[in-house]
Amino acid sequence: MPSFRATITRFLIRHLVGRRYRKAGRSIPQLRKLDEFLAQSQRPPKGTKVVPGPEDGPRGEWIQGAGAESDAAILYLHGGAFVTGSPATHRELAARISAAAGARVFSPGYRLAPEHPFPAAIEDTVKTYRWLLKQGYPPSNLVLGGESSGGGLALQALLTLNDEGLPMPKAAFFLSPVTDWSGFDGKSYSNRAASDPLLSLPQCRFTASMYVGNRPADTPLLRPTEMDLTGLPPIWIQVGEHEVLLSDAQRLAQRAAEAGVNVEFKVWPGLWHVFQFAARMVPEAEESIQELGEFVRKHLSH
Repeated sequence: MPSFRATITRFLIRHLVGRRYRKAGRSIPQLRKLDEFLAQSQRPPKGTKVVPGPEDGPRGEWIQGAGAESDAAILYLHGGAFVTGSPATHRELAARISAAAGARVFSPGYRLAPEHPFPAAIEDTVKTYRWLLKQGYPPSNLVLGGESSGGGLALQALLTLNDEGLPMPKAAFFLSPVTDWSGFDGKSYSNRAASDPLLSLPQCRFTASMYVGNRPADTPLLRPTEMDLTGLPPIWIQVGEHEVLLSDAQRLAQRAAEAGVNVEFKVWPGLWHVFQFAARMVPEAEESIQELGEFVRKHLSH
């Protein structure tokens, strides 16, 4: 059973936040206008340090939570369905992850669709990963992760790194990841449609079309869980029970395990898409972030 605070927060999300997104509909300008609201709502915990990325490096910012060290780094990829979002809209969650994991976070401002469709975001992520290697971070001190579309982007980037023969990060994590931009055949698109307070299948199809652009639907990286996942680092996945993307997360966990990848997977009863955003109010969200921090610390210490 979800906590009382989770129940109340879910109600507010459905009737306040969800209503804003439903009203914005398929208007990219209106959806991006909501980024201003999201950025203004960010409240990184006390002691967080935020520093813009260097002028000669990738766009983005360094986020260092209280007590986090600088000898290890997390490349954190924000969500937003590839059409919205920025480091500023996800700063609080990144800061909480940094503090829990004891490592700095670099949050890149990768290019967005429809102006920059697939594979622009993947190219930016791989470029940023290469940049971190050049900054002196060995792969053993790097972790890659993200939430929602950023989680899917992390998977696409891992597969691209592997294909290009680059060293893998020590571990990877996924919060409510999107792992399908062409098939949309997950059962949760229908059996979680009524319970999801934020997302819907039509909405996912629309934003996916902006990301995919004119690429063929059978492009492998548009359905990365159908690719060979052998060789991926240990991965951590958590998802809410009541979200239409539940099947995406379940499929990633299953296919990765079948490929011999070390997988930690958890479904949180009664919770919604990227519920970790509500860590200020919801105890389950804070608990999930702490579990992520333990996972990162465990692998960075080996």
